[in-house]
Amino acid sequence: MAGYKPVAIQAYPVLGEKITQDTLYWNNYKPPYNYAVTASSRIHIYGRYSQEPIKTFSRFKDTAYCATFRQDGRLLVAGSEDGGIQLFDISGRAPLRQFEGHTKAVHTVDFTADKYHVVSGADDYTVKLWDIPNSKEILTFKEHSDYVRCGCASKLNPDLFVTGSYDHTVKMFDARTNQSVISVDHGQPVESVLLFPSGGLLVSAGGRYVKVWDMLKGGQLLVSLKNHHKTVTCLCLSSSGQRLLSGSLDRKVKVYSTSSYKVVHSFDYAASILSLALAHEDEAIVVGMTNGILSVKHRKSEAKKDSLPRRRRPAYRTFIKGKNYMKQQDDILINRPSKKHLELYDRDLKNFRISKALDRVLEPSCAIKTPEITVSIIKELNRRGVLANALAGRDEKEISRVLNFLIRNLSQPRFAPVLINAAEIIIDIYLPVIGQSPVVDKKFLLLQGLVEKEIDYQRELLETLGMMDMLFATMTRKESTSLLQHNTSDGFLENKKIES
Repeated sequence: MAGYKPVAIQAYPVLGEKITQDTLYWNNYKPPYNYAVTASSRIHIYGRYSQEPIKTFSRFKDTAYCATFRQDGRLLVAGSEDGGIQLFDISGRAPLRQFEGHTKAVHTVDFTADKYHVVSGADDYTVKLWDIPNSKEILTFKEHSDYVRCGCASKLNPDLFVTGSYDHTVKMFDARTNQSVISVDHGQPVESVLLFPSGGLLVSAGGRYVKVWDMLKGGQLLVSLKNHHKTVTCLCLSSSGQRLLSGSLDRKVKVYSTSSYKVVHSFDYAASILSLALAHEDEAIVVGMTNGILSVKHRKSEAKKDSLPRRRRPAYRTFIKGKNYMKQQDDILINRPSKKHLELYDRDLKNFRISKALDRVLEPSCAIKTPEITVSIIKELNRRGVLANALAGRDEKEISRVLNFLIRNLSQPRFAPVLINAAEIIIDIYLPVIGQSPVVDKKFLLLQGLVEKEIDYQRELLETLGMMDMLFATMTRKESTSLLQHNTSDGFLENKKIES
């Protein structure tokens, strides 16, 4: 027992990941603060690191759908499901102004560049421009033929603003002409629009596409990006304007370079993303998800470099031998060997507790974060010939945990050879008791389908590999034949040398 050798955990290389300046920059955000948020008739304002809201506005008759700050940060305008729009002063709680005119839910509100007007879009297909001092409606645009779900105002011209609708169009309106001046067809229901600070470029998101339009050329399409697998719901621009961010229902936030429009980084989240924003100077990235969680990641502050290097303390032998002691040629340095502690699963394997060792590596903290450890333990149990014993005799909860791990990792090429064998053992053991638990039955059938699909996939790969080997062998024979003919074309003497 004293000579037990710990299980060797195989290290798998991470393929396709390049360390760039964008990777270092965007990975510099701390683990997120998570806030539980539900759709309600209230708007909460959170502090930088506070878990509780520091301000709450609750003067809405129905669910609040949208809100935005004015450029100076003193006023807040919000739209609700009943079609009402309210203007709040941050220092108070009661609304300063109320705008009534929409008949259905308001999904977008924004301040114009002069700070004295508000533009809004609603599900009644209309876009309205409001005057803040008089609380009156100035203009109404009825050019959209479906829900108006997004919009933004120009930061340079107070008369220009853009709206996107489910009728697949993005329109730029001019308050001086009482009509739209540019209209582009996105091709999908538009979920979000964004104007660059210069006003020359417009970005629209809808379906799986993010499209960039040149407004100075009358709405000419510059580039169409299709990097998400599901509907893109929100857009955001970094403070420098050099990076564009998009959030999607595929639970990813993509970061694009605005010079090449290529993806330079990607964030993964636990649920589908509905909203996205960056704080001032990109200090934090805020994401709202369908599971009711508001995720806030703060960027780590750069560590201050010491002006003077730290003085290294003298070693222990300096205190014993003196400061001026010099190592002699015959001196022998003896190091105390460090004691190596076994991991918990190694202790279980050492004491032949095979089921307990397997249970430890199937815990979510290990199976999700470091699946290579779980696979290595399964491989070791299979090598010892006790994998079937470790998997047998499990209740519904325990077998569900094993099935979840297999379903999640069976399709990965690095784990497939080990997990397919484990899946076949589970199918052989628990096939006679199918039908006693609906939850296990569903996962069992799913696992069986994955095993069959993976085996078919590997069979096709082997067939393809065999065809490629045949082609390569044929090419090699042709090259050798042509080389022989070239050498024998010089005469009988050369041919005789080759035969010999």
